[in-house]
Amino acid sequence: MRRFDRWLVLLALVVATGCIGFLSSRHVWTSDWTRGARASLAPESVAVLHTLKGPVEVVGYLSPTGPLREQVAAVVERYTREKKDLTLSFVDPDLDPAASRQLGIAGDGALLVRYAGREQRVESPINERNVSNALERLARGGERVVAFVTGDGERQADGHANADLGTFMGQVERRGIRAVPLNFSQTQGVPEHTDLVVLASPTASLPAGSVAALVDYVRAGGNLLWLTEPGNLDLGTGALADVLGVRVLPGVLVDGQGSTLNVKDPRIVVVGDYPFHAITRGFRDTSLFPQTAALAQVSDHDWAVVPFLRSGERSWTAFEGIDNDKPSTIAFHPETGELKGPLDFGFALNRLSPSPAKSEQRAVVIGDGDFIANTYVGNGGNRALGERIVDWLLGDDVLVDLPTRGAPDRVISLSQDGLNALTFGFLIALPALLLGLGAGIAWRRRRR
Repeated sequence: MRRFDRWLVLLALVVATGCIGFLSSRHVWTSDWTRGARASLAPESVAVLHTLKGPVEVVGYLSPTGPLREQVAAVVERYTREKKDLTLSFVDPDLDPAASRQLGIAGDGALLVRYAGREQRVESPINERNVSNALERLARGGERVVAFVTGDGERQADGHANADLGTFMGQVERRGIRAVPLNFSQTQGVPEHTDLVVLASPTASLPAGSVAALVDYVRAGGNLLWLTEPGNLDLGTGALADVLGVRVLPGVLVDGQGSTLNVKDPRIVVVGDYPFHAITRGFRDTSLFPQTAALAQVSDHDWAVVPFLRSGERSWTAFEGIDNDKPSTIAFHPETGELKGPLDFGFALNRLSPSPAKSEQRAVVIGDGDFIANTYVGNGGNRALGERIVDWLLGDDVLVDLPTRGAPDRVISLSQDGLNALTFGFLIALPALLLGLGAGIAWRRRRR
């Protein structure tokens, strides 16, 4: 009878285990017991998800080899717990390289987050902060208006010529940004509700009225992206440079560092190490800048000026021309006024906004506009860097401020006496205690 009861209990355990397994495949229940719920989304991320009323599609353009897909799946799984209509799929970028290039997928791949007909890219590292920031940008909705100054030979936002920005802006517009022309011969100033004005490498001298309109826009608190070029010192933009507190240095930057990457033209400045700034935080891609002018900042200004693009130690401002069809004889001539590198050629400026409707005003000045032109935007990290610059100027660099949620007990502080006592206890006292208990149990059994 007892044997039958044992088999009955065993059968009941097997049936119960099978039922639990079946229910676990149909119904998922997760409990996070970590300190501070470190294995779950932060409340800030959950709040962002609650603002997204429709389905969200996350597409990982990642190679099936390597650990990236598993890492991404682990991050996105936290979001799917909170939002059931958030889906994740993967695409091998090597199977369709043309489509990947059109989407701007390069290097180790990227994550695209799509919602309501808009999309945001999540670059590495793919973590909760970056994914939640992308979702927050999508949740904001509406179009951000970026006005491109036209009429004086500037690069066209929708142009297809080699020097235009059509490829870059076509990608940016998919993120909810609308580019509009701004011709000061047709309007007296910058229209209201303009989020950003871009002055992209004019080739002709700007009329005094155009420069005055740009100066008034900046003084009123408007955000500005100014792409200048070597030799643009006489285009009438001195008043704009004065209000920003920057100077374009004469000459063109040349850098011998590019030869290590098989770049033949020394006028192409190759940057792989960036000064610290919100634009370049965590950015490790190599960028190429053809025909670059060095910049200098003017002291005694109310702008906080931070360089985020800098040439290498082997660079200088060359005054003489370069003929790529002939052997290069270019050399550094300090006696002519050429300046030795490292030299800054990208400034990020910010200050308290003069406009009561804004808290901060931002501007970026770069000594080259070719890096996001149609010819060069697909090289290295040029496209990603350009997107970071636009995001920062629009105030989209950090949207979700996630608190640090590290484990409080990852480090044990012990004095030398405590370490000695712990060593003695585990190596001598504990084995001796166990040995004594074993000997005592054996002695009692023998007495029985």
